[in-house]
This record gives sequence, C-alpha cells and structure tokens, in this order.
Amino acid sequence: MSTTLFPFADAAETLDYASTGFLILCASLVLLMTTPGLALFYGGLTRSKSVLNMMMMSFGSMGVVGIVYVLWGYSMSFGSAPPDDILGIIGDPFAKFGLHNMEDIFNGFGYDGYGNVPELAFVGFQLTFAVITVALISGAVADRVKFSTWMVFSALWVTFSYFPIAHMVWGNGLLSGAETSLSSLVFGSTEDGANVAPIDFAGGTVVHINAGMAGLVLALVVGMRVGFGKVPMRPHNVPVVMIGAGLLWFGWFGFNAGSELAPDGTAALVWVNTTVATCAAMVGWLILEKLRDGHPTSVGAASGVVAGLVAITPACGNLSPIGSIILGLVAGALSAYAVGLKYRFGYDDSLDVVGVHLVAGLWGTIGAGLLATEGGLFYGDGIDQTVVQILIALSSVVVSGVVTLVIALILKATMGWRIPEDVEVAGIDQAEHAESAYELGTRAGRLGGPTSSSAREENHDLEGAQR
Repeated sequence: MSTTLFPFADAAETLDYASTGFLILCASLVLLMTTPGLALFYGGLTRSKSVLNMMMMSFGSMGVVGIVYVLWGYSMSFGSAPPDDILGIIGDPFAKFGLHNMEDIFNGFGYDGYGNVPELAFVGFQLTFAVITVALISGAVADRVKFSTWMVFSALWVTFSYFPIAHMVWGNGLLSGAETSLSSLVFGSTEDGANVAPIDFAGGTVVHINAGMAGLVLALVVGMRVGFGKVPMRPHNVPVVMIGAGLLWFGWFGFNAGSELAPDGTAALVWVNTTVATCAAMVGWLILEKLRDGHPTSVGAASGVVAGLVAITPACGNLSPIGSIILGLVAGALSAYAVGLKYRFGYDDSLDVVGVHLVAGLWGTIGAGLLATEGGLFYGDGIDQTVVQILIALSSVVVSGVVTLVIALILKATMGWRIPEDVEVAGIDQAEHAESAYELGTRAGRLGGPTSSSAREENHDLEGAQR
C-alpha cells in the first residue's frame, strides 16, 4: 500500500478508464438522489409552513456527513479488514483518517476483479450512500424538531450506526461473507469465505433497514406532531412529490448499477431488475389503494416507486427480471398497507419512512433469499440463504434500533428535540430559518385579502390544535 496521499502518477497504464468514469458518474447520480431528489420528495409531502425546514434537513445531512465521511467515516467503513479491524464491527478509524494512504488501484474488501479504479472513486461513491441514508431518516420527524439537534444527530448517528453496519456488511465484518462472519458461524466456511454468503448488493441492510429503524425510534422518542390524527396534514405540493420521486428513480440507477463497480453484464441486469421491480411496486401500491380506498392516488404512485426501489436494492444483482417483478409487486402492496399502521399503533412517522424503507427494506432483504436465482428457496436451493438473510436483517434492526435510541435519548436530555408547541403550529420555517417558501399568500393574509389554501390549512391546524 502506498503511503503518499494521492499516488496516481504510476497508475495510468493499469487504470480501467471505463470503470472509473462509470463509478464517478454513478456517484454523481446518487448525490442527485439526496438533493434535489429526496429534498423535493419530502418537501412536497410536508405542509407549506414546513417545506423549507424539510428540504434543509436533506441539505444539512449532506453538509455534515460529507465532512465526517472524509475525516473518519471511510476509514471506519473500509479502512481495515479482519483481523485488523475492531471485532468485525468497525474498521480502524485512523487507518485512512482524512483519506490518507489511498491506494492508486483499489483492490480489496470482496471487490477483487474490479480493482482497476482509483480508491478515491470508490470513496466518493460510498460517501453518497452515507449522505442519503441519514437524510432518509428526517422524514420520520418532519415539522417538529430543532435543526441544530438534527445536525448533531446526523454526525453522531452516521458515526455509530451507519459506519459500523457498512463495515459489517461490505467491509468483511460480522454481517458479510467473510470467514469470521455470522453466516460462517452458522453454516461454516472455507478459505474463500462463508459457505452461504449474505446478499446485500446495494444497501438493503446498510441503508434502508438502518434508516427505517432509526426513523421508527426517533418518531417514538420525539413524539407526535401537534394535532396528529385530529387535523389535516396533507402534502402541500403533489407535483413536487412526483418530480422528487422521478429524480429518485433516475438517480437510483447509479445507486444499484454503480454497486457493481464496472459497466458489465451484471450492471445491465441490475438496471433492468431495478426498472421492472419499481414498475411492479407502483402498480401493486395503486391496486391496493384502489381496493382499499376506491382511488389510486398520485402520492401513492410516487410512494410505490420508492417502495419498489427500496425493495430491489439488496437483491438487484441476484434475481431474474421475473423474480424482480414479483418482489416489486409484493413490496408495493406491503408498503401501502404498512403506512396506515402508524394510526393504529399511535406513532407519528410523518412521511412514512417506516412503512416504506423499513418494511420494503426488510422484504427486499428477506425476499432475496427466496427469489435469488442461485441459492433461492423458490429455485429449489433450500432454506439456508433465506435464514442468512433473516439473520442479517434482524441484526441490522437491533444495531440501528439500540444505537439510535441511545443517541436520541442523550440529545433529548441535553439539546432537546422539540420546537415549542406554538412555533410548531405557526410554522417551523419561520422559527428555525426566518424564511417562508410561499410569501404571496402570507402577505395577502396580512393585508386582509384572500388567503391561499396553504394559509387556510395552517389556520385550520391552529384552531384544531387549540381545540
């Protein structure tokens, strides 16, 4: 390994320029998923008085996580492999602190065969995954938390939950296919690794189960919005929601296909599987909506798209296109049903992070064990792969849940999570950022003229909360 900072001078003859360009392009697509994709999707789903704060939570996550990832995040995720890591849970935070000791040609951590790109290209790609995972959580606590607390939470959570799970799954840690992993303990291993290696091609456990479970814990710790279940809390801009979903879908090809690290046949299969699973999930969501509510909705279509993308993420390189359609149909219907459970169980997951990311993430991770063309239960290869998938899914749930609970309670006792109740009712945008997204209706209301529909909704929220 080179000891200089960026040693690329002697690498030109061995670099695969196609793979390098492919990976940089895919990293850019994943970055687009957070801003503007997720920012628009979440922003449109909130009420008009909260849209800027919601979008700022995505931007804020990018600012914090991008810096943290360069300093110690990459090193904790991929800086060292067993036996040089820490108990198979995290890599050495100082091995590549500040991105020192980068390899000119990347070759390690289970990526043998694709060791023809600069390690910095891999760093950039993985950085974008960390950014969007944190940003996803924000939807569970929309409308009601201090921006400063959110920013501190972003740094702590990515350090103590995301980086360890990324290392355990992708860095040859406990949830990988390495000889020292949990799957090796259960089903044995050879010198090449576990006999039954877990499947998580692009982040079902690392990203979606991790973020979905964190969203559930935060929603419970922070508590419900004022008026939850009593006053309307509808999306204020459905066209923006659909634009955001479309941008997420577009960027997700970088997310999934880019995880192959090369523009090859597997990347092409991943592209097709990602597309058809998402199409099927949207249809599955709309069918359930039609049967349950009588109307297929635009928000349902957009949410079905995201559910399908989430579900296919862990399995996209291991299924056939037909299997991907089946996975997507089930994901859409499951998530459409799950988003209504928050009213039954009394937790306020504002933008359905739990119903979409946790539920579809669990189904996609476990469904990979059922539908994988090699090792899948439905292909007659036994139950071993499914058991391994359940183990890594449950392990991610436990790690994320415990870590998030500890961080959330510490911040609740120190900085506090909630904005004042009267500020929440009036609108978090003005209180936290001294701005509003839509000035025209507000000015008209102050001048005594007709107020906009969003202003009328805010007045209704205030009256309902006071009652």
